[in-house]
Amino acid sequence: MIRINQLTLEVGHGPGAMKKKAAKLLRVPEAAIRDIKIVRRSIDARKKDLLLFSYIVDVTLTDRKKEGPVVKKAASPNIKIENEETYCYPKPGTEPLKERPIIIGAGPAGLFAALALSENGYSPILLEQGDPVDIRTKKVEDFWKHGDSHLDLHSNVQFGEGGAGTFSDGKLNTLVKDVSGRNKKVLETFVEAGADASILYDSKPHIGTDVLVNVVRTIRKRIEEKGGQVRFSSRVTDILEEDGKVLGVTLSDGSFLASGTVILSVGHSARELFETLSKKKILMEPKAFAVGFRVQHPQKMINLSQYKREDAGGLGAAPYKVTAKTRAGRGVYSFCMCPGGFVVNASSERGRLAVNGMSYFKRDSENANSAIIVSVTPEDFPCPGVLGGVEFQRRLEEKAFLLGNGTIPLQLYGDFLRHEPSREFGEVRPQVCGGYELSDLRELMPEALNQAFMEGMEQFGRKIHGFDRPDAILAGVESRTSSPLKIWRDERLESTMKGLYPCGEGAGYAGGITSAAMDGLKVAEEIIGRYRPL
Repeated sequence: MIRINQLTLEVGHGPGAMKKKAAKLLRVPEAAIRDIKIVRRSIDARKKDLLLFSYIVDVTLTDRKKEGPVVKKAASPNIKIENEETYCYPKPGTEPLKERPIIIGAGPAGLFAALALSENGYSPILLEQGDPVDIRTKKVEDFWKHGDSHLDLHSNVQFGEGGAGTFSDGKLNTLVKDVSGRNKKVLETFVEAGADASILYDSKPHIGTDVLVNVVRTIRKRIEEKGGQVRFSSRVTDILEEDGKVLGVTLSDGSFLASGTVILSVGHSARELFETLSKKKILMEPKAFAVGFRVQHPQKMINLSQYKREDAGGLGAAPYKVTAKTRAGRGVYSFCMCPGGFVVNASSERGRLAVNGMSYFKRDSENANSAIIVSVTPEDFPCPGVLGGVEFQRRLEEKAFLLGNGTIPLQLYGDFLRHEPSREFGEVRPQVCGGYELSDLRELMPEALNQAFMEGMEQFGRKIHGFDRPDAILAGVESRTSSPLKIWRDERLESTMKGLYPCGEGAGYAGGITSAAMDGLKVAEEIIGRYRPL
């Protein structure tokens, strides 16, 4: 087939425009084109008075033998022959597998590892401390309505089927290079499970929290149909070993499951399990991450800046991405940007409060929100050692809980600059899931981080008009941006406890839904290539 890069069309183009443009670029009649497949679509907004869709497309001619000569005749660096590659699981290994593999955690990494092993005859057991996604969703909504007294410590925004990403818009963009085909496999699996097909080609794909619930449920059913077992309310309290080799896991009800193959695919908030691993002297190291505030602006303001129109129409609510470097050398940047979204209470421990952002598929809330976060390193942590980052997070979350009297503390940016508690909202009205209270967030983070945050906001205000407006609403604290530690693994993807495979975001090898799912596939491939099916 023929790949055309940079096929541009005006936003709002008709259904026949792509074929007409492709035929023109290839210098062939439209009738010579049998099929066009969109590979990637992005918005070219460099000229705000002429918004374009920029496509990468694969074209198949009716006469496949003519594709080579057509490319040669076109004589363009943006037109070439492309050979489509299909993702394939590795050939099963020969080592015997004595027990069923165990997977801890049903987030993206765990789900895709379980799916890969199930489809290849390994009958894994997937353990999740939280609830199935339907029950989990009801508990989360109950928590948002009633507050800390209704927090389920094991089934909440962080824990439960689907992982933390279930309540964060379902953004699927990743910076991981997809030389293996895993990214495509992940996206195709999501579409097969009910996600909109546009995620296969949009440059910034997202599923939407409301749709993701059904997608996660469908993937779980597929795992079960292929011979895997998914067990909820099954919290792992210990991982047992003998002579440096994993023996199995102990659950909170006292039961023991034996297995010499355990995938550790917990999320970045599995703090109790991190403590257990530390006591067992499993090699881990603290790592840098970032903390800050979630900032709300009117979505119309963002649309106007990005598209030169308040009503985005068929373009959908406009996203943004901003980065800055402070004079002191700290990075400040947007993270998990949610067009047309909500700020949500994402707590998982009593007396501590963390926030996140979420959008539904339509992204039709009146506000845009994003975490504006400041990089921190182990030198910033109050305690030395591998769990120093966890302690740093917890102290911030305890302050946030107190500042908001158990609800989300909010503050207008202008009041933050003046170090004064906010008394009332301006033109920007909060879009929040969970209770909230006006406060003074300047009390939350160390002043060095506050200064970096303000310096970043000032820079962003020069890039997006109104970004640093006084009535922009801050919410704290955004502390769960990524894992505060990394669990070491060798070239066979095992930790210092042989047979234990650290995986995904909690282990420090991913930074979002897609990269975590890809890492789950990667670990499953290692096990498939090493052992023969049961």
